[in-house]
Amino acid sequence: MRFLEGPAGTGKTTTAITHLSHLLMNGERPQSILVLVPQRTLGRPYQLALNQQPNAAGVDVVTIGGLARRSLERFWPLIAEQAGYPRSEPTFLTIETAQYHMAQFIDTAIQTGRFDSVSVPRARLIAQTLDNLSKAAINNFSLAEVTERLTGAWSGHSSRHMVYETWQTTVEQFRAYCQEHNLLDFSIQIELFTQHILNDPQIAAHLRDTYQHLIADNIEENNPIALDFIHWLWPSLDSALLIYDSDAGYRIFLGAEPEAAYSLQTLCDEHEALTTSRVQSPALQNLEQAITNAFTNEPQAQSSLVQEAFTFTFHSFYPQMLDWVCEQVIDLVERQNVEPREIVLIAPFLNDSLRFSIMNTLENAGIPIISHRPSRAIREEPIARALLTLMQWVNPVEPSLPPAADMANALEQLIDGLDPIRARILTEIVYGSAGRRELGSFDDINPKMQSRITYICGERYEQLRQWLIDMRTTVSEIPPDHFLRSLFGDIASQVGFGLHRQMDSGTVAAQLIDSAFDFRTSLYPEGTDDWAPVWRDYRELVSEGLLAAFHPLSWQKEETNAVFIAPAYTYLMRNRPVEYQFWLDVGSQAWGERLEQPLTHPYVLRRDYPLHRVWTDEDEQQSNWATLYKLMVGLVRRCRKQIYLAIADLGEQGFEQRGPLLHVFQQILQQDEA
Repeated sequence: MRFLEGPAGTGKTTTAITHLSHLLMNGERPQSILVLVPQRTLGRPYQLALNQQPNAAGVDVVTIGGLARRSLERFWPLIAEQAGYPRSEPTFLTIETAQYHMAQFIDTAIQTGRFDSVSVPRARLIAQTLDNLSKAAINNFSLAEVTERLTGAWSGHSSRHMVYETWQTTVEQFRAYCQEHNLLDFSIQIELFTQHILNDPQIAAHLRDTYQHLIADNIEENNPIALDFIHWLWPSLDSALLIYDSDAGYRIFLGAEPEAAYSLQTLCDEHEALTTSRVQSPALQNLEQAITNAFTNEPQAQSSLVQEAFTFTFHSFYPQMLDWVCEQVIDLVERQNVEPREIVLIAPFLNDSLRFSIMNTLENAGIPIISHRPSRAIREEPIARALLTLMQWVNPVEPSLPPAADMANALEQLIDGLDPIRARILTEIVYGSAGRRELGSFDDINPKMQSRITYICGERYEQLRQWLIDMRTTVSEIPPDHFLRSLFGDIASQVGFGLHRQMDSGTVAAQLIDSAFDFRTSLYPEGTDDWAPVWRDYRELVSEGLLAAFHPLSWQKEETNAVFIAPAYTYLMRNRPVEYQFWLDVGSQAWGERLEQPLTHPYVLRRDYPLHRVWTDEDEQQSNWATLYKLMVGLVRRCRKQIYLAIADLGEQGFEQRGPLLHVFQQILQQDEA
């Protein structure tokens, strides 16, 4: 039994993969090996290694959520009745379909004014309500304890107490509804797994007989229930390798318990610490030490190598900063022959304007670039809005037509070569400013305007238009995912159309198709006589700000040779080092800052947080400071050569920027000069 710890980049996962290979080469059955990871993306290195290994089929690389679902699917008839559910096969809810069902109960609470004291959009109320349910499940809290914890930690106006009580009433109604209709969201799956699957003698014996070897990677990112499961399985194991990433724990907002994970070392016979980085240059190692000194207020002699680890420039205005970033990236790729995949652009939050400005500039320079924003509602993606707009226009049961601006966006996204100006002109002519049930023909347009729009774009528009008209007759006969799949395959991905070579947009389209499929199979497993209302319900749900469920393709873009732009935490959870990092908007207050979530609280809803202890401003400041330290060190440990700091004196909104990340680097520079 072995506990392996060390900073990122010291070869821990590589060691674990070697250990896995030795188990297989020594004749251990693949089915007897469990690789437990906190997030599916962190299991990717194991899956790639197993693909190269003969006779490796059967090794389980799963999260605790995946293991719970698999167990429930297999043993449902044995535990359904004692859990109070029908014996018939249950419906497993995704994030999306859980939000759909929760919405009806949130709407009732909103209509009766019980959420009036918090100014939160409906979609966020739904998401935070479900997040509390998940926190309850992974910590083994009752619903009443969640309410008690949130109420006890709140120091503001007493009206918030009613909000927490409303949350509890709402989720109790949701749980009763799920039980009645045999629906299992994530929180219910976890509770049934821990309370029934693991406590059933027959099932427990089977699981313990199945898994004799455990590899648990990134345990610092795992939740309490996963750590409990390791304890539960431990006595029956023949071997175990636990891997802990020092100074990590980035998923605290999702329930990670790094301190509890570290305590698992007491179970192990061997404790090994890896300290030598296989990634960082000496300069970056010195920068890491300088960052640590800045956070601990320990003035130590700085190495002259520190400033070799990063380069920076101050700009007066935000657009100037973005232009500088693009110039440096172009220089690296075109003049220094750096592979695009060795460059990552990191921001605290990746908003639309920042993403568009950088991606547009680099794409125009011929440099491939991809992005990923997992917490972003899929409706915010232009290509998703385009597909949903056409879905709305085609469907005769929709109560209204899409706005002209949405139709112009759809034409721009789907017709290659149609810029925003000509898309707007074409829309005004064929669709009108108020929207029309029919799209006019390009052949009927004035020749002068045809020439301005171009005949090539006109021909592509006619092809799209005729396809949409033909699809109208089938709306009631096919599910929404069939329509989206056909639109993608028959039109959008073909030569001359928007998704032919657009990897980012193609991934979003695939995500939307999978989302519609999950929606249909969860809510209408037996089908329906008329699919048109289902189209409308799905489109409305996504348009309200639905967060798309996990989509593997969006997390596997690192295999593409392209510059990668993403929020900081998204990049960290890919666990892939690069040669060059660009930290954007370094002066922003958003680095290390927790988003305000009035219905939930990631620190209060932890096992080690004392009941009835008020969460203070000092607590918030300290947690943000600790988060910033982990973030900075995690990024530095995943860089091989150099970090570029992009700083604007005035932020995107025109205000001065003096955020904590900038303050840390000012300390480092002052200490270096001293």
